[in-house]
Amino acid sequence: MASRRQFIAAVGTLPFAASGIARAAAEKPPLRYLQIGTGHAHANKLEAYAKSGDWEVVGIVEEDPGLLEAAKKSPLYSRFRFLSLEEGLKTPDLKVVGVETEVRDLLKYARLAVEAGCHVHLDKPAGASMADYRALMKLADEKQLVVQMGFMYRFNPAVQLLQRMLQAGWLGEVFETHAVMSKVIPQRDRETLDEFPGGTMFELGCHIIDLTVSVLGKPDRVVPFPRRSLDSPGDTLMDNMLAVLEYPKATATVRTTGLEVEGFSRRHFTVCGTEGTFHIQPLDRPVVTLSLSQERRFGDGDRVFPKGTSEITFDTPYERYVGDAADLAAIVRGEKKNPYPSEHDLAVQETVLAASAM
Repeated sequence: MASRRQFIAAVGTLPFAASGIARAAAEKPPLRYLQIGTGHAHANKLEAYAKSGDWEVVGIVEEDPGLLEAAKKSPLYSRFRFLSLEEGLKTPDLKVVGVETEVRDLLKYARLAVEAGCHVHLDKPAGASMADYRALMKLADEKQLVVQMGFMYRFNPAVQLLQRMLQAGWLGEVFETHAVMSKVIPQRDRETLDEFPGGTMFELGCHIIDLTVSVLGKPDRVVPFPRRSLDSPGDTLMDNMLAVLEYPKATATVRTTGLEVEGFSRRHFTVCGTEGTFHIQPLDRPVVTLSLSQERRFGDGDRVFPKGTSEITFDTPYERYVGDAADLAAIVRGEKKNPYPSEHDLAVQETVLAASAM
């Protein structure tokens, strides 16, 4: 597995890469993109691909009759052609397949797309079978294809700034991270999520486990604390989850519930090191509270990050999925290497399943 330091170096240039990628997109023909499925909670990210000059959305495959009927009435999905699976995968010069089915079917369709010679954007979490996910990633690596995971905070500007500071060593030796990702899950959605025993950690916690593994690497041990706090007839959703990740010189906590009022505002990710602390809250509209042991500045600009505690805001509102789509286009065109290789994603998924008590 790639080391944490190698991974940070790979993603360290991301905060300044996005604008260059966007400028280049206007000068190059769009890449052809097919979406399979509309059942995933994040399937509407198709809008980001439709708006991007990097991509031409060739159509949608939806094999569930009920979901297909609903999609044909959707203001978003009805704008595109509906294709059979065979038609979709045989689209001439198809480059990428976005797999946005219900979670139980994600790996099946991703496998079909890789077998057809396509790169994949795969939504999260990567199924319940570690063996099937390993087989998928092995096949993709053998065919030199990318499987980009749909963890939605990777291209958050605060997360990218954190990676730059870690690469520069500004935070010193990291000894602690903690993360929270919660919301109120309505009863109908609780019943859907109840299909998997991992509960809110499997569904929501995977995003912040991805961030944790990005900083500290694969943990030596994961101790899950699954709990049910809301009793309702016929509902067995594990809705109050905590996991502790153990490292040789650090510990990490990941907490997620489906019960927290205004949980979006308290979603956060904190990294504590011997030379500084980096706290992002909220994650979806990022603001950073930064504490440093000494004044710092990057060599490519005049901005000073002062000693002590300061607040960092971001001028451009963060839009989910825009950075993912731009980065994937650059990888497919051969303009850059995949900053999240299969070793990282496999470590994340193994950690997700362990933290979910699965």
